[in-house]
Amino acid sequence: MATRDVGNGPVLGTPDDFPDRPRRGGRLVVHLVIGVLVAIVAGGWGYVMWSMTGSSTGVSNQIIYFDVNRADQVEITFEVAKPEDRTAVCRIRATDVNHAEVGAKEVRIPPGEGTKTLKERLDTSAQATSVHIQYCNLV
Repeated sequence: MATRDVGNGPVLGTPDDFPDRPRRGGRLVVHLVIGVLVAIVAGGWGYVMWSMTGSSTGVSNQIIYFDVNRADQVEITFEVAKPEDRTAVCRIRATDVNHAEVGAKEVRIPPGEGTKTLKERLDTSAQATSVHIQYCNLV
């Protein structure tokens, strides 16, 4: 049982009652290692996002319009920009309300025009709620 009188000072003691903490070195090294790891992860994530934009493939695409009113078919109008002397292949994908694929189609764009607007119909196995271009690559 404690016999110290509360009136004479704090029950747990004062800072002078305890020894100084030992000096801890090496924090700079730890912070540098964490900084390098964060930079590597951020750079890797940036590369993944850049490679998914299509700028690395030389083909860019943009959806202009899509119609999902029919239960067995969707219609999409999109624009593809590519080098005039190359062929491109784009994959169109239709999904339902649960984001499950209900239809897909690969569209081949022959050499010729650099920028081309295309209108495609895609048969679906169920009612689609969205249509997007999964990828466009040069062949």
